[in-house]
Amino acid sequence: MQATIIAGAALLAGCESTPESHVVSAPPPSAPGTVVVAQPQPTQPSQVVVVQAPPAVQQEAVTARPSSDHVWIAGYWTWRDNRYEWIAGRWEVPPHSSATWIAPRWERLSDGTYRFYEGYWN
Repeated sequence: MQATIIAGAALLAGCESTPESHVVSAPPPSAPGTVVVAQPQPTQPSQVVVVQAPPAVQQEAVTARPSSDHVWIAGYWTWRDNRYEWIAGRWEVPPHSSATWIAPRWERLSDGTYRFYEGYWN
């Protein structure tokens, strides 16, 4: 497999539009204030535990509904680049007619840290 990766890297070396990539054998260390408690699995996103409490939810103006098929997904705080980042609300078409949106959430753990759970269609 390593030979395949090296061969693929050599093939892409001449492509100017391909960004530089690196093969790593271990994940990088966690950022201060963040602890990754589970590595991503093929069907499961990583779980992040943060020492700081998330900010209060921001008030948003809901824009006009594009169609009767669209569902409003409210904005929320996520953790990116070692800080909280607001993800603005948006209209989205569910993957099927009986799907319901399970909103992302932060849960305070018994040790005083906060775990983030991604939103998803159920």
